[in-house]
This record gives sequence, structure tokens and C-alpha cells, in this order.
Amino acid sequence: MPFFRSLISTNVKNHIYIDFSLNYNYTYTYTYILIYLNGQVYLMDSQIYNKDELLRKVEINESTLNEWENMNLFKPIGFTDENQPYYSVMNIEKAIKIKKLIELGYNPEEIKRIIKKVGLPKNNQKKNIPDDDGEYLTVGNLAEKVDVSPRTIKHWEDKGIIEPDMRSEGGFRLYSKIYIYLCNLIKDLQLFGYTLEEIKTISDYFRDFLAAQNDLGSFNTESLSDKLENMIVEIDRLYGKMTQFKEGIQRWDELLKKKKKEVFNLISQNQKRRENKETK
Repeated sequence: MPFFRSLISTNVKNHIYIDFSLNYNYTYTYTYILIYLNGQVYLMDSQIYNKDELLRKVEINESTLNEWENMNLFKPIGFTDENQPYYSVMNIEKAIKIKKLIELGYNPEEIKRIIKKVGLPKNNQKKNIPDDDGEYLTVGNLAEKVDVSPRTIKHWEDKGIIEPDMRSEGGFRLYSKIYIYLCNLIKDLQLFGYTLEEIKTISDYFRDFLAAQNDLGSFNTESLSDKLENMIVEIDRLYGKMTQFKEGIQRWDELLKKKKKEVFNLISQNQKRRENKETK
């Protein structure tokens, strides 16, 4: 699990992300994310599906799905750059429950009242994260908001610095909005003179740090001691770079203010020369 998704879990929005895989019939591997939100732990499947895949899995037609969405019974978790909807496993589970209620004789309006009053039946095996508000970004969306190219986002992912929250079978990647903040952190470190390789090294240190916080007993004492010492060195190094950066900003701030005044004085002198020339 890359550092930047792990690190933010301890500092922003009270989220804790823990990745693990479950194998079914030794054929497919699905990745799940545990999310700690407002005192509750939720299990979120990171697999995503397009509309056709959802229709096949739920065994409904597109007109039925459109009816549910128009009545606000159901909605996708977000849209691609081409405005195509995408769905999570939670969406599929919700659609299946709605379908079962209809098979029991409930009409859509009655189901809507049921959802509003008591919600849909819960799964006994796991808690799901509350309905998502669709705040996920494609590579293109994220790149635009961070002011980098989509290729840069993909490069950071290839380096293991960031990782999408969801990935389709076809490789389609989605990021939560917190990645806007995370990617800006990467840009900050680059401004401080860090290469991507150095940023990846820092990510590894923090990943070990978070893992040790979670399960200290799983680490060899000597090995962990070395890792933490290296982390302190990197923190001090970053503080040093930040100090230099602040001092440089102050120097340039003073210089630019001074030179701006001098430029305005020259503009004024040159204007007077022009006026004197015109009067002769």
C-alpha cells in the first residue's frame, strides 16, 4: 500500500485504509478497503463496473435501471470523462435488494418510502460504507485539478507513490478527491528538490512506520530501529530543505519588492523623458 494513501489516513478526514485480498475459487482476486469513518468501520470493494456489467450481474434491463435512477432509488458512484456512469459492488448489492423487493410485490414508490424510513435490508456478513456521493475522479479529472498531465499521474502510480481507490477489469482507474491533496504534497516535495525516487523512499519509510504502529510485534527490533532512525534523518532533512526554501522565499520577496519599486521609478522617469521630447 503506497505511503501517500496510508499517510493521509492518519491525518485527514479520519479515514484508515487497509488493503487485503480475498481469493474466490482460486480464480479471481478482489481487493477490499477497510475505512474507519466517524467511529464506524466499513468494508468497501475496490472493483468497479460499467453500466452493461451491472445490468448483466443484476439481470435487469436498461429501462428499469433508468427508472430507478430517475426516482432516486439508485445512482452510480460517479462518471467517466465521457460522462459514462460507473458502479461499485455496493451498487450491485443495492440493485439486487431493490429487485427482490419488486419481486415480492413492492412498487418503486413503496421501495422509495422503505429506503427513506428504514433503509434496505442489511448484509449480515459485513458493514458497507454509506452510499457514495460520486466524488471520484478519473485520471484526467485528477490531473486537471492538480495542474499536471494525465501521464504524470500514471507515472506516479507506476512509481508506487499513489494508487487508485478503484480499478476496473479493463484497467480503468478512479481516485477519491483526497488525492488532490496528496498529489499536491508530491509537487511540494518536488519543489523542495526531491526526485521521485527519493519521494518513493520516503513513502517506504512511512509505510513501515504505519505498519509498525499497527503491529509492532511483527517487526524485528533491530531492523525496525534502523528504519525509524532513517525516518528521523529524512524528517530532519526535509526540515532543512524547508528552512532553505523559506529563507530563499524571504530573499526573493525582499528583492522583488525593491526591484519592483525601481522598475516603477524607471517607468516614471522614462515617461517624463517622453513628455519632454513631445513638448520640444
